[in-house]
Amino acid sequence: MTRKRENTSFQCEKCGAEVIRLTNGSYRNHCPYCLYSKHLDNTPGDRLSEYKGLMKPIALDYSAKKGHQILHQCVKCKKAQKNKVATDTVQEDNIIQLMYQLQLK
Repeated sequence: MTRKRENTSFQCEKCGAEVIRLTNGSYRNHCPYCLYSKHLDNTPGDRLSEYKGLMKPIALDYSAKKGHQILHQCVKCKKAQKNKVATDTVQEDNIIQLMYQLQLK
């Protein structure tokens, strides 16, 4: 599957928000509002995961190469993976919401 085909709009399965595709040249794999993702891939882009569970945002990380990244964990199998925060686009990620959620833990 090409990145162009992955960059599509979708409805968030967690909060129901309508999520539009990214306009910054990247692709979106999580909701910009609740920041949940979905466990679709075993390796990036393959869409072969058998779990298809929601992936909960559990941490925020920073890398000099990739910038801010959200650490997601599958609620079914517990696999964790990082995803870049969406910036410079129509629907930017609400990382302030994530930082607030993490402080409440």
